[in-house]
Amino acid sequence: MKFVLITLDPEIESAAKEGFHPSDETLTFGSWQEALDNSGDADLLFVDLIATLEEPNKIAGYEKFAEAKMTHPTAQGVPLVLISPPENYELDFMAGWPNFVFGHIQRPVTYKIFRRASTWI
Repeated sequence: MKFVLITLDPEIESAAKEGFHPSDETLTFGSWQEALDNSGDADLLFVDLIATLEEPNKIAGYEKFAEAKMTHPTAQGVPLVLISPPENYELDFMAGWPNFVFGHIQRPVTYKIFRRASTWI
């Protein structure tokens, strides 16, 4: 299986590396543009919402990511798992699109969560 993770958080990256099976391919990117270009044959795409923000607390960066994913020639069909911001993190608002998010992970993110998510497909 192939998993793509978008995050800037080293703890989330570490949890993913520990959680997925050693025979799985796991690619981690800090840039969602690069991740989309490398996720066409992925089984799941995990995105840390915080990593998509261009400005703290402003959802516009996530919206830009979402629109790019929905129109990307190869990544558009890859199921997306959203990693929510910390519970006390304030966003100006939250947008959603029907059938855009396949799964939703709450923080704190542990290796067990990634192990469980790998069974969703």
